[in-house]
Amino acid sequence: MDLIVPRPEGLYCPPGDFFIDPWRAVERAIITHGHSDHARFGSAVYLCHHDSAPILRRRLGEVRIETVRYREAIERNGVKISLHPAGHILGSAQIRVEYRGEIWVASGDYKLEADGTCEPFEPVRCDCFITESTFGLPIYRWRPQAEIFAEINRWWRNNAANGRASVMEAYGLGKAQRVLRHLDPDIGPIVSHGAIEPINQIYRDLGAPLPLTRLANDGLDRSALARAFVLAPPSAAQSPWMRRFGAYSDAFASGWMQVRGNRRRLGVDQGFALSDHADWPGLLQAIESTGATRVLVTHGGVATLVRYLRENGLDAAAINSEYGDEALEGEGLPDDSAEAASSAGEPIPS
Repeated sequence: MDLIVPRPEGLYCPPGDFFIDPWRAVERAIITHGHSDHARFGSAVYLCHHDSAPILRRRLGEVRIETVRYREAIERNGVKISLHPAGHILGSAQIRVEYRGEIWVASGDYKLEADGTCEPFEPVRCDCFITESTFGLPIYRWRPQAEIFAEINRWWRNNAANGRASVMEAYGLGKAQRVLRHLDPDIGPIVSHGAIEPINQIYRDLGAPLPLTRLANDGLDRSALARAFVLAPPSAAQSPWMRRFGAYSDAFASGWMQVRGNRRRLGVDQGFALSDHADWPGLLQAIESTGATRVLVTHGGVATLVRYLRENGLDAAAINSEYGDEALEGEGLPDDSAEAASSAGEPIPS
């Protein structure tokens, strides 16, 4: 018997009678992390990691939430359940399910490079691994984040020297805090959009070492705003809120910026290829580290990853899901994989 199967409501564990990241309302939901395509409103009970609870409450309201710590085992109907770090955002977890000696892991979204804002990814040995494939094409290979953050700080420093604010568009949960964690506050003031600041505070309350941020109307004069680094959600682009920064330079932080043409499509001055998802080598490394002989692949470059895994001796298959909605998760802009590969000057894998 498969321990986790797709149903119209989401990924379901029959012996345990619970769902993992359901996209419809269910009686019992176990949540990998707080992004909106994985944590949706309407379920009766939510189980998540302790650090995800305030994020879920902010996004879903006063829902019923139960929490566990990483590696803390609980049991339901004879099924042993534990949550393990995914390294995606604060509180993100892989769900380990064990029943009658068989182990499955539903990873949610994950990245392998530790970023200093959340527990780093932890490989979990299992028989079957359910993996995302948001960037499941060989063209996606991230540079070390230290290089990217050095470029971001250099961009900010040059703009500040020329009297221009630096506006960084980034998703408000996870990406914004990761950028913030690695900024050099000696360059100038850091301004956070009102939609992002409450998430910053949740991170701080849970121990993330983020530098001081200010709201745009928090007593900063025109000179200070002209040297500021501004964190804003993509929805703020071209809004009246942006006018207070005068002639600014803007940028976008997303894994999609790896593909030529996406920055031009967005109309921003700079694109930084910074993703909270695993790249192609990261996906392969994560899968190998589990020791799983069976792999189920969801949302993203599914066909390419499944084909590659099969050619390398694994029992791999696609599994239908409703994850990865870019309007919900905000990793950037929707992307057609074949078009992306072509525009990047890379052959589409066969």
